[in-house]
Amino acid sequence: MNDNAKVVAALLAGLAAGAALGILFAPDKGSETRDKLNDSLKDLGDALKERTAEQLEHLNDFKEKVVAAVKTKVSKGEGAIEEALEEHA
Repeated sequence: MNDNAKVVAALLAGLAAGAALGILFAPDKGSETRDKLNDSLKDLGDALKERTAEQLEHLNDFKEKVVAAVKTKVSKGEGAIEEALEEHA
């Protein structure tokens, strides 16, 4: 996990903990507190889904670049082998 992902994860965890503590210590009815906590957890879940989708997209882009680079290297290697075989034939 890179540094940016760690920072985002820590930020989201801190936000969730702060929201949960703020709601738990708020002078509201229990049902209102549970509703607020439920809404906060849904928001956190949505944020995590978005961040996961972004990271998966970045990984997919990286994979495509690596595959393209490997294919290029293999193609060049095949060309070099064919040239070497033709020279020795």
